[in-house]
Amino acid sequence: MKPLSVYIHIPFCIRKCLYCDFLSAPASEEVQEQYLNCLIQEIKTEASNDVNHEIQTIFIGGGTPSVVNPMRIKEIMDTLRGNYAIAEEVEATIEVNPGTVTEEKLRIYHEAGINRISIGLQTADNRELKALGRIHNAEDFFQTYELAVKSGFNNINVDLMSAIPRQTIESYRNTLNKLLALSPQPVHLSAYSLIIEEGTPFYNHTPELPDEETERLMYKITDDILKEAGYHRYEISNYAKPGYECKHNKVYWQRGDYAGFGIGAASLVGNVRHSNLSDIKSYVNKIVAFQNNFSEEMEIKETEQPLSVNEQMEEYMFLGLRLVKGISTWDFRETFGKEIDEVYPGLINELLVKGLLLKEKNSDNETEWIRLSEYGMDVSNVVMAEFLLT
Repeated sequence: MKPLSVYIHIPFCIRKCLYCDFLSAPASEEVQEQYLNCLIQEIKTEASNDVNHEIQTIFIGGGTPSVVNPMRIKEIMDTLRGNYAIAEEVEATIEVNPGTVTEEKLRIYHEAGINRISIGLQTADNRELKALGRIHNAEDFFQTYELAVKSGFNNINVDLMSAIPRQTIESYRNTLNKLLALSPQPVHLSAYSLIIEEGTPFYNHTPELPDEETERLMYKITDDILKEAGYHRYEISNYAKPGYECKHNKVYWQRGDYAGFGIGAASLVGNVRHSNLSDIKSYVNKIVAFQNNFSEEMEIKETEQPLSVNEQMEEYMFLGLRLVKGISTWDFRETFGKEIDEVYPGLINELLVKGLLLKEKNSDNETEWIRLSEYGMDVSNVVMAEFLLT
């Protein structure tokens, strides 16, 4: 059977953060229940049309999945298990925010088969958390982390954010050091810079942020401190202890098949991309109509796009180059029947000369890899844009 990754979108939160442009919002318990019922129906219906895949990874994200009744999370996991083939060593992640979990919730997650927790810390400085509009404080995070460990989770990711309001080099370094002082240490860290997105309160009233030089220094400090602590950087913004790379996210970067469930969720299966309706009311109404036989099909797709070969090659390059190991010229040739230099004449050499890319060969001297240099990672968006063909 072909491997499949599954993303489950829980679009609910207690309060929107000031920088957040994700598809999420507070909602009543009634709305949550309606949505979760429809989400489970979507999983069942889509699974009945897919007998060729085995689920390798599951990611329950949001929003804040930990705000909903944990028994509904268990029901989602049971629905996946009852309708899909699931690999014995499946990686199953749930995102949680500090202050929204209890020991009982974590126990239910663990018993449901969830074996990886991703905790949204962002910063361990309470002034900075307040400036971001987060609902928790640093003490809430440390309590949540302790509960997760106590509940049997040994695969824990922590999300960090740099270049945020009121943040200094010293405060950012303190956040990293506080995380590394945990026992046991988190085995995975995701470290992102704040991006001001259109439509957010920060976009309309942009706060004072660290300057570009400070942001670059934070970027370097992250790399230096985490490498010294035994983490390896395997993707532009992700660090892991050996054996704990996030399998689910690597599927995105390597263009594996994945199915998204819930509003706004995206899927890529067989080089066809589609995304679900982003409006919760429309999503619920369409599924209820299907359940009541008012509609012969569950019409919840907002977009559906078979990818051209050029689009596939573009994605192969700018997603694959996010990985520190880069992309294999041999694999590109096997996948598309063309050499990279045939598709991008002169571009690779141009980027090599500019110091944005590196080219290396394996010890067998046959498999060639192309990857971003450190400088290339600093300006990765500029490099990725060079690989657009359309």
